[in-house]
Amino acid sequence: MSNFVLASKSPRRRALLAAVGLEPRIIPADIDERKLPHELPIPYALRVASHKAIASDPGELSVVLGADTIVALDGETLGKADDEQHAEEMLLRLAGRTHVVHTAIALRWRRPGRDEMLSDVVSTEVRFRAFSQEEARRYIKTGDPMDKAGAYGIQGDGGALVAEIRGSYTNVVGLPLEETLRLLRMTGVVA
Repeated sequence: MSNFVLASKSPRRRALLAAVGLEPRIIPADIDERKLPHELPIPYALRVASHKAIASDPGELSVVLGADTIVALDGETLGKADDEQHAEEMLLRLAGRTHVVHTAIALRWRRPGRDEMLSDVVSTEVRFRAFSQEEARRYIKTGDPMDKAGAYGIQGDGGALVAEIRGSYTNVVGLPLEETLRLLRMTGVVA
């Protein structure tokens, strides 16, 4: 389908879709992604993913994919690091502990006479090994943590911090492929 749009500038999401033969148009969403007061992790991720799909709609018959990945520790949402100090604080909180990565996916599917929103949330448990403040600082100096939820990327140097994963690896990267493809099959983007 030529009207498949990815509402994200994430190179990781684009690469995951390319790995399964999909090359969507890229129309990054320009929305306020701040968490609302008292908003729980999963509803927050769903709200942001849905708003991305709506905001990036090209105004034609299309399928627009919005996604939002967050890290939750003890029910608290850990977003992207504001700066290196914030990244260090997050990484040290995660060291030696298990957290959950939630990715919400939302598809806005527009066709003659219909406008639907399909969505899903995938959750993966990730356990970090124990590591020192110095090791966290070395990782931060790579620049890798600065644009990622929870201040790490499992597909890069941050993968060395991971002791165990229970669930979808691609979810932790930023787009759960199995569930995304299931929703895309419903729209006809993939067979």
